Amino acid sequence: MAHRPKRTFRQRRAHSSDSDGAEEQSSEPGAPEKQTAPGLTEEGPPSRGGRVETTARRGRGRGRGRVWASSRRAAGAATRTEGGLSVPESRKVDLSTDEEDETAHSLENKDDQSSSSNSSSSLEEEFSSVVNIPDAAFIQAARRKRELARAQNDYISLDVKHTSAIPGMKKNSGEDPESEPDDHEKRIAFTPKSQTLKQRMAEETTPRNEETSEESQEDENQDIWEQQQMRKAVKITEGRDLDLSYSSEPQTVKKFDTSISLPPVNLGIIKKQLNSRLTLLQDTHRSHLREYEKYIQDVESSKSTIQNLENSSNQALNFKFYKSMKTYVENLIDCLNEKIVSIQEIESSMHALLLKQAMTFMKRRQDELKHESTYLQQLSRRTETSTNESLAVDEKTQWILEEIESRRSRRRQARTLSGNCDHQEGTSSDDELSSADMNDFQKTQDDISQDHKKIFEDVHDDFCNIQHILLKFQQWREKYPDSYYEAFISLCIPKLLNPLIRVQLIDWNPLKCDAIGLKQMPWFTSIEEFMASSMEDSKKEDSSDKKILSAVINKTIIPRLTDFVEFIWDPLSTSQTTSLITHCRVILEELSTCANEVSKGKQDLLKSIVVRMKKAIEDDVFIPLYPKSTVENKTSPHSKFQERQFWSGIKLFRNILLWNGLLPDDTLQKLGLGKLLNRYLIIALLNAIPGPDVVKKCNQIAAYLPEKWFQSSAMRTSIPQLENFIQFLLQSAHKLSRSEFRDEVKEIIPILVKIKALNQAESFIEEYHLDDLKSVIKEV
Repeated sequence: MAHRPKRTFRQRRAHSSDSDGAEEQSSEPGAPEKQTAPGLTEEGPPSRGGRVETTARRGRGRGRGRVWASSRRAAGAATRTEGGLSVPESRKVDLSTDEEDETAHSLENKDDQSSSSNSSSSLEEEFSSVVNIPDAAFIQAARRKRELARAQNDYISLDVKHTSAIPGMKKNSGEDPESEPDDHEKRIAFTPKSQTLKQRMAEETTPRNEETSEESQEDENQDIWEQQQMRKAVKITEGRDLDLSYSSEPQTVKKFDTSISLPPVNLGIIKKQLNSRLTLLQDTHRSHLREYEKYIQDVESSKSTIQNLENSSNQALNFKFYKSMKTYVENLIDCLNEKIVSIQEIESSMHALLLKQAMTFMKRRQDELKHESTYLQQLSRRTETSTNESLAVDEKTQWILEEIESRRSRRRQARTLSGNCDHQEGTSSDDELSSADMNDFQKTQDDISQDHKKIFEDVHDDFCNIQHILLKFQQWREKYPDSYYEAFISLCIPKLLNPLIRVQLIDWNPLKCDAIGLKQMPWFTSIEEFMASSMEDSKKEDSSDKKILSAVINKTIIPRLTDFVEFIWDPLSTSQTTSLITHCRVILEELSTCANEVSKGKQDLLKSIVVRMKKAIEDDVFIPLYPKSTVENKTSPHSKFQERQFWSGIKLFRNILLWNGLLPDDTLQKLGLGKLLNRYLIIALLNAIPGPDVVKKCNQIAAYLPEKWFQSSAMRTSIPQLENFIQFLLQSAHKLSRSEFRDEVKEIIPILVKIKALNQAESFIEEYHLDDLKSVIKEV
């Protein structure tokens, strides 16, 4: 008996896949070596990779096919040698060999067909996505080669006997135990039999002895379930005349019943249906044509628009202009935002300098008034006690009195040189500074002016020159007026020009008589020209550009004037008051074309003027009252001090009434007549000795009264606030008529006539038979 080569057996077991009846043939030692399949190469003995591959194949049943494929690729191609037969071994050949073996095995042993075919199909499904399946010609050729090799009968077939004997023995094992093969003929199973995935799962979940009963139970359950489903289907379809049966005969098709009558059909009905169908199609076609024509028109319109835009350069020019204007405005705003900090700092410095000077004058005047009044009171007490002791005066009071007298001497000398001899003490503005203080003030002011000139030193004229800026907007207004007015540029220009105008106003002091007028300033003339060019456009008669100047005044000029009025203006200074009134008249009368826009700023300015004058009346007016014996001597210090303070009050009275036409009449009458004349001046006049000086003072008071208050020809009585003044005039006239100054009465009657106290004047003339003065009343 020929011996089975171990290497061939091990090689075959390593390459067997799912059934233990694989059909790979091995040759005996004495077989000729050259009887090999054509095209196959010899391979060496199995390597270690073969064992690894066998282990991977054994464990693949519990995993997925892709795991196996990766293990197979990793292991590589194994080689083997079975006696004299050489078999190629690669990924593709191994799979084809397994399939050929399973096919041959199914032909030789039909009893084991189901398990073998199931195993083969399972493997084929697992590996079809990984390897290439050989075609039928290749399998048939391999089968013929194995049959030829099997026909030689010069070797013992390991597989054929085992596959044919083992099943037979399993079937007849209960009948004839002695028919089993010998021990050397039995196939020794070194490895467990390969099983399909389904078999292994069933084997793991249930015991082997219950496998048959479970399968039969599952078949019965399947049959019962199918019968239930069929009954449900029959019940549902009974209403539809469907006959379902459980027999295996095919379902019969229901034939057409010729007994059923159909509605009659003639050519008219067919024609009518065809016509309706044709009409519907025609309507649809017409709607499609309309849509097509519409699309054609849209395409033509789009093409023409594109062509117009391409041929027209105006749009490009417009875009270029707007883009350049946008860039210019952005750069201008950036420049102004950067410079506004410096502008505010310099403005604050100049304002602080002027405020310091104003506070110096005010504090000096109040201190001098306090010290001089105290000195005179002490002097009066010493005179009343009639003591010959010298008056003790401290050094500070003595120095202040000497300083006051030296400044008065210089002013008298200056008036004498100028020929102004008709001047009253107390009406001059005591605003002289020492040479050192004046030099310091001038030096600081010059430094601020130098810093002011350096603000826009590094800026192009297009961004700091008001005329150039307005020229840019004027070009926009001329080229594209619609977009210009739609953008409300007239509201933006005052805000843009505000920092630039403030720079020009840094060294402008409206309280100085030599201050430049607003109309002569460059910004004023530039805005006027810009507005004039706007007014030339007849289509824009109500152009908003006409309001630019008033808006600039409201937002820039009036706030600056208000600051001067509240903090720097001295109402006792006639020069400051006159200059301030001049600028205010220009602003509030000539330039207030839009009352609604300027009203708020105007009201704020006028309110600050009234408040400041009221404060001056309360703080700066002081007319002391001394005994007549003391003031009879006109050269006494008491009389001189009283005279100076009275004329100072007259000066303030005049300065208040200079606001006539700017402030309301009732406000002026309340301030000038009610608070100043009746409260201070009349009391001082009542304490004075009647004479030419009193008449002169009354004439001066009447001269400062506004004439428009007495323009009405129907007036026979004066305004109520002058009632005290009229009574004082009549009282003085009565006293003078009985004294040596009778001729002074003729001066009082014209005063009464001027202030429209006609009834009182006629009564006085009739009482004293002053017939020569009746002509004065008749002229009125």
